Amino acid sequence: MPIKSIIHDMRMSRSQRVVQDVSSAAAAVVDGLSQSCWANMPQELLREVLMRIEASETAWPPRKNVVACAGVCRSWRLITKEIVKTPELSGTLTFPISVKQPGPRDCLVKCFIKRIRSTQTYLLFLSLTNALADDGKFLLAARKCRRATCTDYVISLHGDDMSKGSSAYIGKLRSNFLGTKFTIFDGQPPHAGAKISKSRSTKLVNLKQVSPRVPAGNYPVAHISYELNVLGSRGPRRMQCIMNAIPSSAIEPGGVAPTQSDFSVSSSDSFPSLSFFRSKSNHVENFTSGPMASQKDGVMVLKNKSPRWHEQLQCWCLNFHGRVTVASVKNFQLVASPENGTPGPEHEKIILQFGKL
Repeated sequence: MPIKSIIHDMRMSRSQRVVQDVSSAAAAVVDGLSQSCWANMPQELLREVLMRIEASETAWPPRKNVVACAGVCRSWRLITKEIVKTPELSGTLTFPISVKQPGPRDCLVKCFIKRIRSTQTYLLFLSLTNALADDGKFLLAARKCRRATCTDYVISLHGDDMSKGSSAYIGKLRSNFLGTKFTIFDGQPPHAGAKISKSRSTKLVNLKQVSPRVPAGNYPVAHISYELNVLGSRGPRRMQCIMNAIPSSAIEPGGVAPTQSDFSVSSSDSFPSLSFFRSKSNHVENFTSGPMASQKDGVMVLKNKSPRWHEQLQCWCLNFHGRVTVASVKNFQLVASPENGTPGPEHEKIILQFGKL
């Protein structure tokens, strides 16, 4: 037998043995978790223990103990996810899916954004204290990507992994060339019947997604229009947000907003075979037809709260209740816009505010 054939047979047998060892080790780990004392705890006792842990750890960083309990095994994870309430009910962000769920109705979730100019990256943190300067808990990251006709901001769950083909990909924000109209895209369908938008974000490699859990496409969830005021003759600039995925009745007492319970995990074979979209018309979305069409469907419309003129300071002012320390034309407060023109008490509540520190 030639020497090359002997070496080839040795390599093949060794590779097969390594594959068998890895598969047997993985099976042993899964079998060990399923047969461990933690997984075999009585359901009543386990539920009581997890409920006490969830009730005692009400804020971060101790909140990480609740997340750690969900990572023990499948039975612990299912019970923990059942016990932990959504931010709308508890006012607490626990799991990564919390960033895509409705917030509390009675208070604002205090966050801050750090901008890294060198890499054009924006990091969103949850404020852990009432102080304006704290470390916070990392929530999301966005990176600016300039293109010829528009600008994209890729949003991810990890600050170091901003690829659209990553499992941490959440969605993106796309602006037009002038920066006056924006569209927010969700990487996964926000509700049943959501329509996908053609974009080059859904690139395929050999008709397969590059990751086992990559969004099948971009789903438009909001349109933002921003009025420029170059001469300053029309007063403060105005902004309008049309929330495609949220009905206008969501802010009313007893109203319900769509709530995503988990990130969808699917294999690459379950996604439809999409081709590359190379035409420029498919890369740039229509910013005019989307918002106008959405207004007829009874979706929620947000507008910036009108500031008041301060005679002594000779400027337009908004009350941010101490959260904003630097005057800027980019500071704003968003409230719900009434459909019939007569605002009610629910239309005076601030849904989102942004200001400079």
